[in-house]
Amino acid sequence: MNLPSEESAVPRFHCEMKSEQKGARARAQDERPGTYVDGVRWRQSRARGRSGSTGGHSSARHGMQVAPAPEEALPSVTQEPAAAQATFGELVATSAAARASFERMACAAACNATVLLEGETGTGKSRAALAIHRAGARANAPFLVVDCGALPANLLESELFGHEKGAFTGAIQRRVGAFEEADGGTIFLDEIGELPAELQPKLLRVLENREIRRLGSNTYQAVNVRVIAATHRDLRAEVQEGRFRADLFFRLAVVGIPLPSLRERTEDIPLIVERILAGLGATPEQLAKLTTPDFLTRLQRAAWPGNVRELRNHLERCLVFQSALPPTATDAVNALAPAVPRRVDASLTYAESRRRALETFEHDYIEALLELHGGKVSQAAAAADMDRVYLYRLLRRHGLKS
Repeated sequence: MNLPSEESAVPRFHCEMKSEQKGARARAQDERPGTYVDGVRWRQSRARGRSGSTGGHSSARHGMQVAPAPEEALPSVTQEPAAAQATFGELVATSAAARASFERMACAAACNATVLLEGETGTGKSRAALAIHRAGARANAPFLVVDCGALPANLLESELFGHEKGAFTGAIQRRVGAFEEADGGTIFLDEIGELPAELQPKLLRVLENREIRRLGSNTYQAVNVRVIAATHRDLRAEVQEGRFRADLFFRLAVVGIPLPSLRERTEDIPLIVERILAGLGATPEQLAKLTTPDFLTRLQRAAWPGNVRELRNHLERCLVFQSALPPTATDAVNALAPAVPRRVDASLTYAESRRRALETFEHDYIEALLELHGGKVSQAAAAADMDRVYLYRLLRRHGLKS
């Protein structure tokens, strides 16, 4: 591909090329000034003949016959509808988009390559990561989860790589980090897009050399770990803006797997509903009430910005109130309770007031969650789409018992 340019700089990611059953497909990135062919903005094309295109002041000759498209985003590539049901771990689907993701997951599970799961919040990235781990050769080895957005940089570094005694104030004993603890198994780096800039080169070294160094240590030690990362962010855009290292992105995206949103796979909702209700312990009567054609149609027409996680929460509310609540009732508890004005203490600083509000929410949510699931931590963590270790940590923080 020839890329002559009159500019000193062009976008790092200009277009994506993917191999599909019908041939190669190129798709433009949402960058400005954009790519134009004969004065028409180009968004995507399939490999057929030869053609030229220009992106801003640059030109790219890629041997494709261009099909112009309007300014708005194009829908995903159409595929033949899948007639059979497909499953991968706890995930289930009939839609072509989801089945394509399952196929990539199966391929990823058969090797030890680093995987990057990309998709909106609530699309099931954590369950996909666990399914890949369990389907691979490391299934009997540890599977550790680290939420890169839940800890500040100084604590996250210790969480990932560990520290020696006396490495910093409060380090009263040596601590093994997640990479060491997951040795021989898989480490799942959730929300990798939130990784602080100062930790990105350190993670890059781990991915390149498979070795870590604890805080306060002068020596490196080898680790045998399979890395799966996930993000709801567009890391390509983050690279363009300079917030994420390009070399780290390419190391993470050895096998990139996009997870479609729920609105892109509405035909899967009946299967997902049945799977969720079974996991929540619904009785046959409850299952019959919440899987009627009318109710499922209403669920399929809803927007679900929170995707499968939001759908799960809605079905859980339906079970609590023993009713097929309409999807628009996003907070059934508050809808049925009398309105009570919230009061805040304006004499406190904003940070302190916010901290107290978060603590109150965490305490009340965890307490209600455990009560709903009979004190069973594993079941409660799965229903909340939360790591079990993190749930135990919240229990200790708020003095709650399972």
